[in-house]
Amino acid sequence: MQRTRIKICGVRDVETAVAAAEAGADALGFVFVEDSPRFIEPEDAFEVMSALPPFVASVGVFKDIDVDGFADIEGVCPTQYTQFHGDEDVATVKGCGPDVIKAVRFDPQTIARELLKWASLDEVCAVLVDAPTPGAGVKFDWRELEPHMGLITKPIILAGGLTPENVAEAVRVLRPYAVDVSSGVESGRGVKDVGKIRAFCSSVHGV
Repeated sequence: MQRTRIKICGVRDVETAVAAAEAGADALGFVFVEDSPRFIEPEDAFEVMSALPPFVASVGVFKDIDVDGFADIEGVCPTQYTQFHGDEDVATVKGCGPDVIKAVRFDPQTIARELLKWASLDEVCAVLVDAPTPGAGVKFDWRELEPHMGLITKPIILAGGLTPENVAEAVRVLRPYAVDVSSGVESGRGVKDVGKIRAFCSSVHGV
C-alpha cells in the first residue's frame, strides 16, 4: 500500500525546515499571503529553500492572487509546486500552472463537484481538502469524505485540524496521498514546534 506523504506548511526559518526534513517531511509550504501569521517574504523563503536536502519539495502557498502577482513572487522564489488556497477561478489556476495544488473546503453538498472540477484541469496535480470553516485547528469528520476518495484519480491531500494526536486516525480512515499540517505543529500562532513536527511525522509513519 502506498505510504501517505507529509507536508509541513508555514515554515519560516532554516532550522525548522531542516528539522522537518530530518523528521521525514516530504514537502514544506511557504506562505505568501501577507495577512497570515505564517507569511514569509519571498527572498527569505528562497534562503530557507536553499538549505533543504534533495527530494524535499517546496510549495508556494497563495490566496486570491492574480497571474501577474504570482509571476512576480515566482521570479524571486520559484517553488516546485503552487498551492492556491482561495477563491481562484479556472483561468487563474490555468495561467499559473503546471503543478498546482488546488485547495477546496469540505462541504458534503459540493465536495464531489469541486473534486471533479479541479481534477479535470491539466494544470492541477492534486486537490487538497480542508475543513469547511477557516481557522487554525478546525477539523471535520473525515469519514464524511471517505465515499469521495475514489472519485478522482489525482492525489487527494487532507488538511484541517490535524495534530500529532489525531493524524494516525485520519490516515487509517482515508489513506490520503498526503496530509498537510500547519497550526497542529505549533507552540504559538505561527511559531513551529520542532518536537510536534517530529511527533506528527512519527505518527504518520507508524500507520
